[in-house]
Amino acid sequence: MIAKLRVFLEMIKFEHTLFALPFAYVGAILGAVTVEKRLPEWSECGWILLAMVGARTAAMGLNRLIDKAIDARNPRTANRALPAGLLKSAEVIVYIVVSFVLLFWAAAKLNPLAVKLLPIAVFMTVIYSYTKRITWACHIVLGLTLGLAPLGGWVGVTGGVTLEAMILYVTVALWSAGFDIIYACQDVEFDRKEGLHSIPARFGIAGALWIARAFHVLTAVGFALILALTDLSWWYFAGMIVSAALLLYEHRLVKPNDLSKLNAAFFTMNGILSAVIFVFTFIDLVVIRSW
Repeated sequence: MIAKLRVFLEMIKFEHTLFALPFAYVGAILGAVTVEKRLPEWSECGWILLAMVGARTAAMGLNRLIDKAIDARNPRTANRALPAGLLKSAEVIVYIVVSFVLLFWAAAKLNPLAVKLLPIAVFMTVIYSYTKRITWACHIVLGLTLGLAPLGGWVGVTGGVTLEAMILYVTVALWSAGFDIIYACQDVEFDRKEGLHSIPARFGIAGALWIARAFHVLTAVGFALILALTDLSWWYFAGMIVSAALLLYEHRLVKPNDLSKLNAAFFTMNGILSAVIFVFTFIDLVVIRSW
């Protein structure tokens, strides 16, 4: 069982929870301070962590299960656990069910609105993996799904949704969609051959990278709007500047005729950016203000 669990966690890239978890806590801290003039309780932080683990594990498990046949035909993904026979579909389904149970349990421990909004999160989680079969806007659907992390954190501690929460949601959705477009550039030929839809397959790698840049410019604008609409100060502003520099550097790493640094652009830069926004928000709202 332990060996199977390790294979499953490797298959879903569990360590990449780092992308979304910091933003879930950004939403929780910013929501608590903005709406209720307090900091999140430790218990709330714990339930948000469990909800995030459950949501992301279920989402990635579903993605791998739904895409099993496609992954088997793609040389880049043929060695993943399911197509390689390291895990059975039934075993992955068990992990998915357990993950959804964890998500529902955590949401129920937070507040009623978190439970009421769960069907939306589950729908987005399930539908994303099918969108590449019907539309090149699949990256936007993924962004709107990952953007639920900060929105969920906000709702989890406040029990409500505000304009600031929605701006944070859209900002993270644009960031996520942008880096997913970059990641999809490596599969452009395979997607075209298989009749799968993606922005790189539809507009070419050069066009896709320009669209990703546009999304990330809007991401920077979104971070600035959050600063303007909340009580965040120059500490957050400093983090915002660092994050903008990271986005700029990310796009300098990837060129239409050279994708050799794509993994650094996708994994390293975006993991750092997520952590940067969280750390500077934490310093601004928690450390400096000494609640």
